[in-house]
Amino acid sequence: SSVEWKGSTPDHFHTGSFKVSGDLNANENGMITSGSFTIPIASIDNFDLQDPAKKQLLDHLKSPDFFNLAIHPNAEFKLTKAESYKGGGENVVEGANYMLTGDFSMIGQTHSISFPAKITTNTDGLQLDAKLVLNRTQWGMMSYNDPAHPMYILPNVDLKLKLFTAKAK
Repeated sequence: SSVEWKGSTPDHFHTGSFKVSGDLNANENGMITSGSFTIPIASIDNFDLQDPAKKQLLDHLKSPDFFNLAIHPNAEFKLTKAESYKGGGENVVEGANYMLTGDFSMIGQTHSISFPAKITTNTDGLQLDAKLVLNRTQWGMMSYNDPAHPMYILPNVDLKLKLFTAKAK
């Protein structure tokens, strides 16, 4: 399981991922009833840079300027509602069949978010695929947020979530 990220400035971007662990639970009719996932911030990786620039970026993202790993080692999502989704909208994973709503906690703040997701079942368990956009400033990540600053980072971060959960034995 992983979540891929893309953070952008007006003239370039960086991409990477985090590891993710969690579970989704369905009732006897196959409808999602509960779930949660945890993102360990220390698992952050970058795809487009080589060392030493890669290490410098990752260390900076773990610093108090961004995720403040020393104080906030995890981001967490707790599902509060799962509804049937009929499709449509921008930045939606193909085949999305659920609208998920939950509490997303990061950097000591919790806010409700909703996003369309494609959830499929097989003999091994459930798979969730989703695309979503988070505004980092909503969770207090305010560094490099001034458009007049030479190192301005856009507030929105694009995410692609892939979560696999094993079937309960």
